[in-house]
Amino acid sequence: MRHVISLLIENESGALSRVSGLFSARGYNIESLTVAPTEDASMSRMTIVTTGSDDIIEQITKQLNKLIEVLKVVDISEAAHLERELMLVKVRATGKDREEIKRTADIFRARIIDVTDTSYVVELTGNQGKLDAFLSAIDPALILETVRSGVCGVGRGDRVLKL
Repeated sequence: MRHVISLLIENESGALSRVSGLFSARGYNIESLTVAPTEDASMSRMTIVTTGSDDIIEQITKQLNKLIEVLKVVDISEAAHLERELMLVKVRATGKDREEIKRTADIFRARIIDVTDTSYVVELTGNQGKLDAFLSAIDPALILETVRSGVCGVGRGDRVLKL
């Protein structure tokens, strides 16, 4: 089962390395990882997407809580939450393909943020399913490069990850 784990960690060098090392040492895979400072510059918020049974996720959570730099751990996928990911796609856009790419971008509420004579760069935000669907809707031969940010997630309603 897919889980989205959010943690607050001390914003110091080596913290990311210790968290990712914990996953690799135990053979757990990280599907997505995002890290950025919070409103408090001394802390960073890390969002990790991984898969595993409830027992494995419980073990991961316990191990993360043992790390000195980790201040708080929450599996936000246990309840209602929102997820978003940013994707930039550079596509070949010549001839009739230019109009087709524009139409597809409009359907997915994407933005074309760079235009050259031969290519577009398309920016799209949404959940993983939406981004995957966009890539499926485009002829694979037109895709020159794809960059994805990884998942950012937050609990809905009153659920807050704070100390």
